[in-house]
Amino acid sequence: MNPVMDVIIIGGGPIGLACALEAKRNKLHYLVIEKGTLVNSLYNYPDNMTFFSTSEKLEIGGVPFVSNNIKPTRNESLEYYRRVTVANELKLHLFEEVKTLVKENGHFNIQTTKANYTTRNIIMATGFYDLPFLLNVPGEDLPKVTHYYKDPHFYAFQKVLVVGASNSAVDAALETFRKGADVTMVVREKEIGERVKYWVRPDIVNRITEGSIKAFFNSTVASIHGKTVDINTPEGLVTIDNDWVIAMTGYQPNLAFLERIGVELSDDTIRKPNYNADTHESNIKGIYLAGVICGGMNTHSLFIENSREHAVKIIDNIVSNQGC
Repeated sequence: MNPVMDVIIIGGGPIGLACALEAKRNKLHYLVIEKGTLVNSLYNYPDNMTFFSTSEKLEIGGVPFVSNNIKPTRNESLEYYRRVTVANELKLHLFEEVKTLVKENGHFNIQTTKANYTTRNIIMATGFYDLPFLLNVPGEDLPKVTHYYKDPHFYAFQKVLVVGASNSAVDAALETFRKGADVTMVVREKEIGERVKYWVRPDIVNRITEGSIKAFFNSTVASIHGKTVDINTPEGLVTIDNDWVIAMTGYQPNLAFLERIGVELSDDTIRKPNYNADTHESNIKGIYLAGVICGGMNTHSLFIENSREHAVKIIDNIVSNQGC
């Protein structure tokens, strides 16, 4: 029979690792369970991505993050969090997904794709990068459509449609354009998003203005076909030739899982989970929330830099409740 753990952390991203560091420092019996690879969300970022934040704002557990640049790259962040994990011998199980979670007799029983566990406390640090917002149009399930952009070389000399106007969409449009792709953007709003990185926004605006990158504003994708895409525009339906669709429509946290285990969500469109801001304990005693999932659908309000403190609050409360 497996021993009862003090805390299981669901999610092996930066905030989940920060919680593990605090748990270890307080000599708690803990485990991190991650359904993908280490810092899975960061791994799925574009290969050439540069963070908006400086390296010190991405540090966890007081471990210095030394970067070759003012703003670190995706590859540097993967190296940093891997080194933090190795240096601190953090206990984690990767590629293991939580399937069910039930509270019985004051303990939580967790069943995963690989094993069963019992724990006194749970920290949900699952982020929001696993569930893309779908276009919900015919043809979205075609192999030519992706909601994750990785490497621009793949799209060289191809007709590429980029959907969206956020940082990820703009990066995809500019990078594939510079590798020789014929790029068209479909933007629901009237202009490129104001939150786009300040050193990148003028570049995309200038490329659109000069016609190097075509853009349909106040427009949406109507349907996707093998060699074309239909676009709803203010002037009517437009059909363009197309090889690939990169739908950078954003991502959402797995709030359905929180609901299934009994965590209350607000009734508005934000669907913010119910938790104590001082301890981050949810309405279910023993279940804590950490990181971006605390914001519900408002995923732009929380980042690594302003979520690191969640780990300290949570572990302090667990230790206090257990009388450690």
